[in-house]
Amino acid sequence: MTAADLKTPSDLKSNATKSVAEALNGVLADSYALYFKTKNFHWHVSGPHFRDYHLMFDEQAAQILTTTDAIAERVRKTGNTTLRSIGDISRHQSLKDNDADFVAPADMLKELREDNLKLVEALRAAKEAATEAGDNATEGIIDDWTDQAEERAWFLFEASRNA
Repeated sequence: MTAADLKTPSDLKSNATKSVAEALNGVLADSYALYFKTKNFHWHVSGPHFRDYHLMFDEQAAQILTTTDAIAERVRKTGNTTLRSIGDISRHQSLKDNDADFVAPADMLKELREDNLKLVEALRAAKEAATEAGDNATEGIIDDWTDQAEERAWFLFEASRNA
């Protein structure tokens, strides 16, 4: 079997879907990076708002992880291939990792909020690519992912008001 055997049939033009797949693979890489950072902060949060932040970070991480399969499957449905490994993720991600030994809770909230807003920007760019490709299914599903990222950013902003 070869890579050509993975070519899923589609009525969409392959050149157009290539740009959609590239945009979605970037979103997918950033989603995994954001998922892991959110779990990192979930595991390492401390302080007087520990329980609230710990639970919020866990809920947000679960929501992010849930989108990853749908993103990858959307790439495959357009006749393209998606990410294959942690190395592949790191080559495609635009969000920065946080390997600090300690991050203050207020800084966690701020960093996650900013990362979610960057993800929103990437989702909007992917939607634009889908629009240009005539890929209305991708356009529609991206709206849900955008709304979820905006909601996460909103919750993180509101939680940071007293941090």
